[in-house]
Amino acid sequence: MSKPTSSHAYGVAIIAMIVGMAAGISYYQLYYVPELTAKPKIAEEVLNPPEVTEIKMIPGAANPQQQDNFMPKLVADIQLSFNNKVEWENTDQTPHTVTPDTPFKDKFSGDFGSSGVVMPGTKYEFLFTQPAEISYHCEPHPWMKGKIIITEKRF
Repeated sequence: MSKPTSSHAYGVAIIAMIVGMAAGISYYQLYYVPELTAKPKIAEEVLNPPEVTEIKMIPGAANPQQQDNFMPKLVADIQLSFNNKVEWENTDQTPHTVTPDTPFKDKFSGDFGSSGVVMPGTKYEFLFTQPAEISYHCEPHPWMKGKIIITEKRF
């Protein structure tokens, strides 16, 4: 009679390893990833401000000799819970973009910047949920520059 070359302990160890890996993968997919990608809880008054801040891309903005393009160029009075929803309206005859000079990602709304061109007569809007200072420009017309400053509510 010959002796077996392996024991049942190897089989049990392999099964235990498979069960452990399955538990680890399940935890990762069911708990860790959803927590990591979940949007933060934001106060209702920040998500639904009573006023909208409007910025216009005025007629002739594509002309590099024209001094005005984004009107107003600087908006320094945007306050969370008051007017933190911003709309850029293209009143020009030329398509434009709203492109941050340096990338900005809002913790709730995601990446700031128009995903393509803002066609004449249309708007690009963004809801800011955290304080920030952002300089932006128009990609095809880099002389078109603007800046917004978002602060906490003052009162």
